[in-house]
Amino acid sequence: MMSKLTAWERMELIRQKERPTVRDYIPVVFDEFFEMHGDRLYGDDHAIVGGIGVLDGTPVTVIGQLKGKTIEENKHANFAMAHPEGYRKALRLMRQAEKFHRPVLCFIDTPGAFCGVEAEERGQGEAIAKNLFELMRLKTPVISVVLGEGGSGGALGLGVCDRLAMLENAVYSVISPRGCASILWKDASKEKEAANVLKITAEDLQEFGVCDDILAEPTGGAHKQPELMAQTLRDYLIHTVGVLRDWDEQELLDARYHKFRKIGEFSEE
Repeated sequence: MMSKLTAWERMELIRQKERPTVRDYIPVVFDEFFEMHGDRLYGDDHAIVGGIGVLDGTPVTVIGQLKGKTIEENKHANFAMAHPEGYRKALRLMRQAEKFHRPVLCFIDTPGAFCGVEAEERGQGEAIAKNLFELMRLKTPVISVVLGEGGSGGALGLGVCDRLAMLENAVYSVISPRGCASILWKDASKEKEAANVLKITAEDLQEFGVCDDILAEPTGGAHKQPELMAQTLRDYLIHTVGVLRDWDEQELLDARYHKFRKIGEFSEE
């Protein structure tokens, strides 16, 4: 059973180069897709793919973080680590979706936002914070799916939503296991131990109320039967979009607010 894998075993599985990326899912999940580029401020960021799609006859806005399968593809997409212009491109598309009443579908797959000097110079922290602020009050349904890695604020920039789903072997964490090990134990080589104590699996996150739904992967992982995984993803999105589109606008905003207010609540006996 895949659900018996440890967090570290899942980390190793989702980092396999054969694992499907958002580019693999788009042609199967959506009937049509028109990609859009640029943040209208600085430039285009290849780490984030965005555009307008058609899901079972319903126009939707699609935004996804992109991993490559070869070194060239990863260099082109900066290893799925977005710059500020990537988050601003995403926000531009989100606002457009709100204007035309299109549901927003976000696909998360990143070790974290890019932390280079140039990203900081262009306002990385502000760009992510702006997305959190705007997503919380966006007047259209937002569904996010963690395809593989959901790392730190880089993932959360697309993760404020009405429904958060995770593929069975995906992980979602405030920090990468390597980063955690470097800070706690001053030893990055202890990332395996960190992964297994961070509570970052789909089951952990569902128990904490962070993840709403877990999407089962084919035996051996999503890369073993990518078409089947894509169909599972499509079926989930069609159903969830249908449910959320029936909600009143204020009801949607109130539910989203309370969803995130309760995260992190705990009691001690």
